[in-house]
Amino acid sequence: MIDLTRKSLLQQVRAALFGIAVGDALGVPVEFKSREMISNNPVTDMIGYGTYDMPPGTWSDDSSLTFCLAEALTQDFNLNTIGQNFVKWYYENYWTPHGYAFDVGITTSEAITRLQEGVKPELAGGIDETDNGNGSLMRILPLLFYIQNKPIHQRYEITKQVSSITHRHIRSVIACFYYLEFARQIIAGKDKFEIYKNLQTEVKNYLISLQIDPAEIARFDRLLKDEITSLSEDEIRSSGYVLHTLEASIWCLLTTNTYKEAVLKAVNLGGDTDTTGAVTGGLAGLLYGFDSIPKNWVEQIARYKDIDDLAKRLAEKIATY
Repeated sequence: MIDLTRKSLLQQVRAALFGIAVGDALGVPVEFKSREMISNNPVTDMIGYGTYDMPPGTWSDDSSLTFCLAEALTQDFNLNTIGQNFVKWYYENYWTPHGYAFDVGITTSEAITRLQEGVKPELAGGIDETDNGNGSLMRILPLLFYIQNKPIHQRYEITKQVSSITHRHIRSVIACFYYLEFARQIIAGKDKFEIYKNLQTEVKNYLISLQIDPAEIARFDRLLKDEITSLSEDEIRSSGYVLHTLEASIWCLLTTNTYKEAVLKAVNLGGDTDTTGAVTGGLAGLLYGFDSIPKNWVEQIARYKDIDDLAKRLAEKIATY
């Protein structure tokens, strides 16, 4: 049982939301640039413009959908509320940094269109193997605060439902489940290397108990069987594929010692820089705490006060669970 005082709970929620938004905003200006190109001029601070010509502190769809999920969780848990928040973002620019959406993934876009047409949220997400972009992983972290004290079968089932709103394939579901289980042990106060080893038993055994295709479980061998920290940067991919994003985020977290180091390492991998930064930033924020995120970065984040207000409202709701 994870028991947090209201004050520390608020700091955890802030750490998660701002951890994601800052990592996301660091990556937005260099998204789609190759690792080689970025290595000639590495990201070392919050910058602006670049790929989308946006001012410093601008976050993308990663944070928008994270905030849409967090907003839904300030009310009683309801898949329709979550799904409709995504629809409002896509069609009405809800929870966007500057009043309009940009950088929308294809699988996410198609799923939200289905939601708009009345498809049930748990059936809206793409289910083909090609539908395994990182679009559900990038926004899943707020769910941690709703499921943290539930038994593992409920944590898995709820994670599956929330991932499936946009990404229904088992690979995306497993990635979200692993990520939230890692985050859950962070807020329980465990060491990051201990967590990595724990999950090699706990997550793997649970997935086997569900009789999931062993070939699907084997795709996660770098996390569930091997020693990912022994891999060189050249062996870490940073595309928009969900498994690449998950591996890169865990690798960045385990091979650095501060929030700043982790997110800069993530962004400088190139490719899908905003999402690798966001996914890494969420865990690093929780691990090192809200105060570990450079203050000058946080203060530049678009809609800072709105995000802080969202964190307060979510923390208040979580305290009632």
